[in-house]
Amino acid sequence: MGIPFAWRRFTCAGLSGQAACGDAPAGWIPPVFAPRQGDLGVILPPPRPRAKMGASPIRGQPKMKLTWLGHSSFRLEIEDAVILIDPWISQNPAFPHDRRAEAIAGATHILITHGHGDHASDTIALAKELDIPAVGIYDLISFWQAHHGIRGVGFNKGGTVDLGGAKVTMVNASHSSSLDGSNGPIYAGHESGYMIAGDGHVIYVSGDTDIMADMGWMGEYHRPDIGILCAGGHFTMDMERAAWAAKKYFDFKTVIPCHYKTFPFLAQSAAPMIEALPGVEVIEPEVMVPISL
Repeated sequence: MGIPFAWRRFTCAGLSGQAACGDAPAGWIPPVFAPRQGDLGVILPPPRPRAKMGASPIRGQPKMKLTWLGHSSFRLEIEDAVILIDPWISQNPAFPHDRRAEAIAGATHILITHGHGDHASDTIALAKELDIPAVGIYDLISFWQAHHGIRGVGFNKGGTVDLGGAKVTMVNASHSSSLDGSNGPIYAGHESGYMIAGDGHVIYVSGDTDIMADMGWMGEYHRPDIGILCAGGHFTMDMERAAWAAKKYFDFKTVIPCHYKTFPFLAQSAAPMIEALPGVEVIEPEVMVPISL
């Protein structure tokens, strides 16, 4: 399906954030490529290199912290960023709603893998409440910018953006992506995964996906040591398939399963993954319990 023509129109009149283009000269570029002051992403000219990027944490003192918010939602504290990954909070049955303020405190970015409601339905509200950019596939982010006036950084597969010193590269996934519409699903760009490099680690966030041959070159090229893998089955890989992919295509030191336990028809235990990956630290996360990496 193509992108509706109306989505392609980036005019000041069509955006609520006129500050980004109020006095735009000829050759003005769409707001997704011209972030507001404080936004991080594809900026021309490129930002000056930071000496801190790529530095390893002091041995014995891990800096990076990952907190599961239930389902496929995470809070990642890495470099100078606090990234909410697919933050589905309001309707998430696995999330303790009395801890919402704690979960989102200090967040700097929202990173979205695709448009389905159990990943993206809270994005607009959180972006406005926290005044932080949503980051993800260009089609979806630009649509939200134009129709909801949020801050955003849209890019595409193979692209890399700098989020507070963490280098985030979009990679492929094999799933689907849409928003809920009154007359049925609305196109929301392609589904994606991410390679996130920072604090001496590379994390592969699979997003919702099945096994795919692309994992071969992704593992060889990016060499992630940590995998956050969807593994609940029904909509994504199950534990056995995720473990097979981890063993076939990657050399993970740590694997964290997600997209499970939320509903009865999803996997309720990571035992099959643990059994299939001897020598790999498989961490069954607990909601709102930070993991230091």
